[in-house]
Amino acid sequence: MAKPFDVKRLSPEERIELAEELWDSLVEEDIVLTPEQLEELERRRARLDREGPRGRPWREVLGEIEKRGG
Repeated sequence: MAKPFDVKRLSPEERIELAEELWDSLVEEDIVLTPEQLEELERRRARLDREGPRGRPWREVLGEIEKRGG
């Protein structure tokens, strides 16, 4: 068996690129969802259609944390 690859030897930029390549490679796979996963996905899509995207810009959240002294 081959020795495991030490990702810590890569620069942060190289690790991000590797993660992107791994993520993109999943598109080529046939990923089968369970009925429960499919139901949850549809529930979340319906909520997104109804309510729109949720969340806040990270800079806004970071500003609040910094104001609190965090």
